[in-house]
Amino acid sequence: MKTVQTDQAPAAIGPYSQAIIAGNLVYTSGQLPLSPVDGTVVGENIREQTAAAIANLKAVLEAAGSSLPQVIKTTCFLSDLTNFAAFNEVYAQYFTNKPARSCVEVSRLPREVLVEIEAIAEISG
Repeated sequence: MKTVQTDQAPAAIGPYSQAIIAGNLVYTSGQLPLSPVDGTVVGENIREQTAAAIANLKAVLEAAGSSLPQVIKTTCFLSDLTNFAAFNEVYAQYFTNKPARSCVEVSRLPREVLVEIEAIAEISG
């Protein structure tokens, strides 16, 4: 196993890695809509926060030698499922390959953000 670390995405805010590479797969930790520069929340609504979380996910995947089109599965956490349609609109712009996905509502996310996204992806060979 190999850990992934990039300053193009926010640093982990706990005792975990941004991602782990095992074999030809990368498993990312959940990516929040935080600025990689100062850790502040990016965006005030679900659309802006979804785009920011995906940008961070993209940076982690690229640091691991992967990319958004190589994502196999995502798990998405929303603080309010009434945001599901707007979340989907933004998500669909980035995940045109339509990976498998789970999307659930949770009672609370770190830093009171609206969305968190994690992924499993293949690594370029």
